[in-house]
Amino acid sequence: MTTTSATGTTGPAEAFRAARDFLLAHREDYARAYEGFTWPRPAEFNWAIDWFDTIADGNDRTALWIVEEDGTEQRISFDALRRRSDRVANWLRARGVRAGDRLVVMLGNQTELWETALAAMKLRAVVIPATPLLGPADLADRLARGRARHVVVRAEDTAKFTDVPGDYTRIAVGGTPGGDWLAYEDSAHADEAFTPDGPTRADEPLLLYFTSGTTAQPKLVEHTHTSYPVGHLTTMYWIGLRPGDVHLNISSPGWAKHAWSNLFAPWNAEATVFVHNYTRFDAARLMAEMDRCGVTSFCAPPTVWRMLIQADLGALRRPPREAVAAGEPLNPEVIEAVRRAWGLTIRDGFGQTETSVQVANPPGQALKTGSMGRPSPGFTVALLDPHTGEPADEGEIALDLSERPVGLMTGYAGDPERTAEVMAGGYYRTGDIGSRDADGYITYVGRADDVFKSSDYKISPFELESALLEHEAVVEAAVVPAPDPLRLSVPKAYVVLAEGWEPGPDTAKALFAHSRAVLAPYKRIRRLEFADLPKTVSGKIRRVELRERTARGGGVEYREEDHR
Repeated sequence: MTTTSATGTTGPAEAFRAARDFLLAHREDYARAYEGFTWPRPAEFNWAIDWFDTIADGNDRTALWIVEEDGTEQRISFDALRRRSDRVANWLRARGVRAGDRLVVMLGNQTELWETALAAMKLRAVVIPATPLLGPADLADRLARGRARHVVVRAEDTAKFTDVPGDYTRIAVGGTPGGDWLAYEDSAHADEAFTPDGPTRADEPLLLYFTSGTTAQPKLVEHTHTSYPVGHLTTMYWIGLRPGDVHLNISSPGWAKHAWSNLFAPWNAEATVFVHNYTRFDAARLMAEMDRCGVTSFCAPPTVWRMLIQADLGALRRPPREAVAAGEPLNPEVIEAVRRAWGLTIRDGFGQTETSVQVANPPGQALKTGSMGRPSPGFTVALLDPHTGEPADEGEIALDLSERPVGLMTGYAGDPERTAEVMAGGYYRTGDIGSRDADGYITYVGRADDVFKSSDYKISPFELESALLEHEAVVEAAVVPAPDPLRLSVPKAYVVLAEGWEPGPDTAKALFAHSRAVLAPYKRIRRLEFADLPKTVSGKIRRVELRERTARGGGVEYREEDHR
């Protein structure tokens, strides 16, 4: 398994390390990193064997640190994970798991999740990550569309598979469910010496991700042994990870961001993956664990950041060196609150299940309020005018495929038409709208499906939601178009209130007044409803559901003209 470079012939691990070390060396020099970075493109590559096992062999530093809600914890070294994953790989192979087999993995943040992920890579099995929040109907869909031949799940979730049809190997982690379920714990007795069945082609499928389904039926995204493992070199660069860091990423297993920042990016950097498990979010407890365990880099979705700023951020005595956010754009008022309390700036990044991080604010760069940054090394980003399809200063965020970035999916499995549609014309089209300034910084406008017109003015829900979040009464907000006989549509906000505020006409009047004070007249919130926000299991707001609810009516709606 070799690759050829200008300096001669090197193995895939050496080529990977050279690319990684280049990004580490220029972690605060964006111009140099962007201009000089070249993706390693090996013909054969197995990240678990060629990279992880290489850095793990004899390495007693902590690779995985899990702190439970009751205070118990596990710290597993790189070398221990190497050896454990070899045993699991041998055991799975003896249970019939072969290269190309599809394996649903539905586990929580537990050691077995990482062991299974590494073992599956070593076997060249294709992993279908699944969150434990899924129910029987979702699982039946994933097993059928994913053509899964094996499942690895928590023992407490085995009952969900009772009515899920199919001929698949059933493996339970923890407990003894009985029946035709195999006990994962038996893998501890397998041989520790693992020998691969053969070389791994770099373009072999490795992961199949079901997207979160914010606007339609979840798509099945296919990634290879390079598109995520190698692609997340740029995610490592964006976060600012260094060897020896303790990295905390708050994300549910089963979703792409978990692989981004709880697997590939930190272990690309030889950093520790830190996890704090909890049943109910507790900001004070989280910050106490961050202090105790010396967390140096922290990534969280906007929902968590918004909950954090409701707490006393000053309770964190040793803030992390790096703080980033992803999943949805982060509102400027949250960034400012953290800056005042911790003396550091949360750096936004943009990517999708289909890619690694495409656009970001890496360490050491000048930040612009509201901007998600500039293109990541290895990505050429265009904004395509929705009418002409030509590059413009505002338009759909797209990736130039003339030199295809490694960190891009193969396509949508089993859906060549949809794949051809998003890859048409030499670009991968994200479905997101952005605008670019003279310095190359890109600002997120919204999903193409979410942007709407009011009186012929284009409205970005994100901009209006950010304005509402500046008010102390608002914890979360989502803006959608509401039908209007004069303007065609007007902005309507669904609002989740902070503690101490009551839904009613007085609060509505205060929020309408705030809207008039901070927004241009054509952008003002004209309708308001207090309600919980529907979300996908990955935590993203389902604005499509809110648009449908608005069209149906029926909620307690407040109108600006009645509350001046």
